[in-house]
Amino acid sequence: MHACSATLRELGGIDVLFDSLAAQTRSQPPAQTEHPRRGRPVADAQAAARASRPTRIRTMFLSDLHLGTRGCQAELLLEFLRQHDADTIFLIGDIVEGRRLKSRRRWAERHRAVMAELFAKAHGGARIVYVPGNHDQLLRRYAGQYLGGIEIALNAIHETRDGQRFLVTHGDQFDVVLRHMPWLACAGHAAYHGLLALNAGLNMVRRRIGLGHWSLSAWAKYRVKRVVNYIGHFEDSLVAQAQQSGAHGIVCGHIHHPSDHLLGEIRYLNTGDWVESCSGIVEHEDGRLELLCWHDQTGTRRSRWGWRRFGRAAAKAQDWPTEV
Repeated sequence: MHACSATLRELGGIDVLFDSLAAQTRSQPPAQTEHPRRGRPVADAQAAARASRPTRIRTMFLSDLHLGTRGCQAELLLEFLRQHDADTIFLIGDIVEGRRLKSRRRWAERHRAVMAELFAKAHGGARIVYVPGNHDQLLRRYAGQYLGGIEIALNAIHETRDGQRFLVTHGDQFDVVLRHMPWLACAGHAAYHGLLALNAGLNMVRRRIGLGHWSLSAWAKYRVKRVVNYIGHFEDSLVAQAQQSGAHGIVCGHIHHPSDHLLGEIRYLNTGDWVESCSGIVEHEDGRLELLCWHDQTGTRRSRWGWRRFGRAAAKAQDWPTEV
């Protein structure tokens, strides 16, 4: 694997990724290793997962993966990617942290696995369009070029099977706080990560007493009036942009708030994120668009618990991303 444009070689972190993926491809299949807690062969579990037939869909929309950070739930994302086979995949911004694009530090195993899966889908014939956001805005200067078979674009128009046209954009350009009050955006970012840290401990307790995943930050979004107003203004701005573009709807990300509803005659779709909601939007073969929250799917919580155990073992091996 390699970048199709020589100019992309300034992205040292991408070089490290390509080199590690190439080395992994050349290497022999690893011997079976025991699960750190249960003693179950990891190779057998992975083979069983691959053996399950993926769901065929026409289009997949994902955003705010935040690969390269501790918050990214790469294990669930990899499961989602392997269980869905799409003709077209839109990666709608904040896919990789900007620092990871330049850093020459080694990528964590499960984050490499996600990128390897995406590159494999691209080389397998899927069209993948990467629309950068504010966290990976470094890639915007390469719009119109390709990275390992993945097309980079500032925005896109997608037409569904039934002829509906949707504007595809990350949405950060319509974030009034980010544009006019960057200091407040930084404060909000710090508060958000504080909630994530608190939420991790809270969900550990909930799992031990048999309860499911619950998002503290999502709860706060619905109950803090200023946040609710911010989300409303963000949605209105994007809907206005969709109208100007002559589209029937818009698909975006950025605010980590999965949503699917009508605003007037325009359909507003937000993919959510893969830090908390673990959600994305899929277009089925008949053109129907659906918002999927992977936390709510059958078996996800069991898988999530198993992966968290794996995550602790990986952290001890110092194979955890250093970015926060």
